Amino acid sequence: MTPQDTTEPNKVAPKAVILLSGGLDSATCLAIAKGEGFMPHALTFRYGQRHQAEIAAAARIAEAEGAAGHDVIDIDLAQFGGSALTADIDVPKGRSEDDIKDGIPVTYVPARNTVFLALALARAETLAAADIFIGVNALDYSGYPDCRPEFIAAFEGLANLATKAGVEAAGTDRPGITIHAPLIEMTKAEIVSRGAELGVDYGQTMSCYDPGGGLRHCGRCDACRLRKKGFAGAGIDDPTDYAA
Repeated sequence: MTPQDTTEPNKVAPKAVILLSGGLDSATCLAIAKGEGFMPHALTFRYGQRHQAEIAAAARIAEAEGAAGHDVIDIDLAQFGGSALTADIDVPKGRSEDDIKDGIPVTYVPARNTVFLALALARAETLAAADIFIGVNALDYSGYPDCRPEFIAAFEGLANLATKAGVEAAGTDRPGITIHAPLIEMTKAEIVSRGAELGVDYGQTMSCYDPGGGLRHCGRCDACRLRKKGFAGAGIDDPTDYAA
């Protein structure tokens, strides 16, 4: 659902929860939500990932975009492992585009987006927000099952069955819970172009699965390769510091 024009006198912008990882996609998603007239409340997770660079990036982005709030929630998916992002498993590097699209890679974190959206749903209810934004993408992505339109649609249905806000909105003219995935059918080049139009400072974002110090990207993992492809396809200078 896109909100009505918020430029009307005395009209209060509707609140929305934005899942903000600190990466290119989530930063663009935040800018889109803001551009659509929402009051964005950013939500970031320290979930046991192998590096903290993306959390620092998320804080910078939330501040630069003027988020109304920014919560950083601690959960520990590393207790379960099962991913190169949360366990002692090597991050794949130097893979071809065909390899990236073939199957579900070891960088998939089991049920991560399901867990994140569930917590975002709880935060949305406490804020009296009916809208949640997530920057998943089903075109230029690494084969994750929780980045598909079917998953987003299923979770939105669950959200409206499982919450006080959803149940009370049923059968009325009030909106239920809406899960927005504005990037889901965009190529990485289209995402970069859209973010550039909205003034996103991509030099402050962190996409790498195995970064060096600061904001330095390895340049060879799947996320870095897709990031490079996006800037090249958009014809926009890539501000990223790559090691390779």
